[in-house]
Amino acid sequence: MSDDLKDLARTTTAWPFKEAVAILDHQLNGRKPDKGYVLFESGYGPSGLPHIGTFGEVARTTMVRHAFEFLAPEIPTRLFVFSDDRDGLRKIPDNIPNKDLVSKHIGKPLTSIPDPFETHKSFGHHNNAMLCRFLDSFGFEYEFQSATDWYLSSRFDDGCRKILEHYDSIMDVMLPTLGEERQQTYSPFLPICNKTGNVLQVPIIEKDAKTGIIVYKDEDNHFIETPVTNGCVKLQWKADWAMRWYVFNVDYEMSGKDLIHSYQLASRICRIIGGVPPMNFSYELFLDENGQKISKSKGNGFLVEDWLRYAPSESLSLFMYQKPKVAKRLHFDVISRTVDEYLTFIKKFSTETNSQRLNNPVWHIHNGHPPNPETMLSYNILLNLASVCHAENHDVLWSFICRYIPTVTPTNSPFLSKIVDYVVDYYKDFIKPNKQYRLPSSDEKVALKELIFELKHLSSIKADADMIQTAIYEIGKHHKVFLNLHDWFLALYEILLGQNQGPRMGSFIALYGINETIELIEYVLANGDLKIKDMT
Repeated sequence: MSDDLKDLARTTTAWPFKEAVAILDHQLNGRKPDKGYVLFESGYGPSGLPHIGTFGEVARTTMVRHAFEFLAPEIPTRLFVFSDDRDGLRKIPDNIPNKDLVSKHIGKPLTSIPDPFETHKSFGHHNNAMLCRFLDSFGFEYEFQSATDWYLSSRFDDGCRKILEHYDSIMDVMLPTLGEERQQTYSPFLPICNKTGNVLQVPIIEKDAKTGIIVYKDEDNHFIETPVTNGCVKLQWKADWAMRWYVFNVDYEMSGKDLIHSYQLASRICRIIGGVPPMNFSYELFLDENGQKISKSKGNGFLVEDWLRYAPSESLSLFMYQKPKVAKRLHFDVISRTVDEYLTFIKKFSTETNSQRLNNPVWHIHNGHPPNPETMLSYNILLNLASVCHAENHDVLWSFICRYIPTVTPTNSPFLSKIVDYVVDYYKDFIKPNKQYRLPSSDEKVALKELIFELKHLSSIKADADMIQTAIYEIGKHHKVFLNLHDWFLALYEILLGQNQGPRMGSFIALYGINETIELIEYVLANGDLKIKDMT
């Protein structure tokens, strides 16, 4: 790769390159780390199944990793996906079977609780397997790391000793951030009870940094002496986060905006024990369609499976790429728009300069090698085609597509074929149940009759989409019933499509067919509306 391309990457406005430049220049001071590689990390709490936030964090981290590798290909990189599976289970998830089985083990580490799905060694192992399967399905390159493995193999022993050695200084950092009641019981160490196996939140009565021993009171009020090594304890999560950074020597980690304060506290602890905190990227959280923060407890979440039922994963990656520091509404209405934006970026890429390509989101989605564009129709125009012809399967849409573009088939256009299938599902789940046609007014009927007249002329000369669009514009301009062109197009959407928004009508009519559109309008004028018309 030429130095000119690296220079372009350094000056691009694309946020993954900005992050990569900051890692190279500030976190690493322009040199290869002593450990021999740059380490990216992403954390995961395995008390539940992986969700769209998990995808977003790993996808965005991967984009920064690829940008870094472009800037400094001579420096190896690694990505750890860390599962805090040594954490104690605090409540029973709603979406699991055999809840009675799990309820007997509240408070134990997730990897010590029987698997309610009865497929793995423990509940933690099951959810870890689901995480890996989830990430593998998207082709992410990562190394899975288990807290249980690290604690029980003694690889965290040095980090735990460091926490004990600097216990008082860490308490000075943490106690002012806690309520009065929590201050009485807080300790960075959570002993694992020898009798019950529970993760205990208890105060430390005595400590000895030289021997690595702490003393605490167990659940029966007995004084218990235990080492902080060999997996006999785990750390409270802020101390655990800091200790991981220290042991792994993490260079870069993302976290949600709600964890800014936690990152700051963990960074202070990391420095206290002699480590260097990673560079952090704080991303905004998702909002639901009402602008409320998405929350598992509220039940207003959005699953990855929800998105992938209606759109390809590339579009979800684009959604994650766009404005990560801005809170975005995550609901079903954004799917079609995001797919069309992805198609636009793919189409642009082949004609762009190197500088423009580095700024194009598809460079980051596909690690610099996006696929060649197919002959594509937009998601929205296909969705409106499905709506007007009541498409219950992809064959209905393909009959129109093949007539409109004879050279295109499902075989030679596999991405378009996938989009068609997604569109049919979206239509059946969201559009069909909510269609609300309205009757045209007497003045609107006059405009529709004129549109029929114009379309018959356009059919005779085999007009293209632009000519059709121009004719529609002209009709809307000279009918006073429409205060502006928006009102004219809104009338067409509500009368012909049964919805309050729609496609560029010229392109839609070209795809659906001029003669078919004439028949549609004539049916409206003769029968009132399209509620009962069978258009299949």
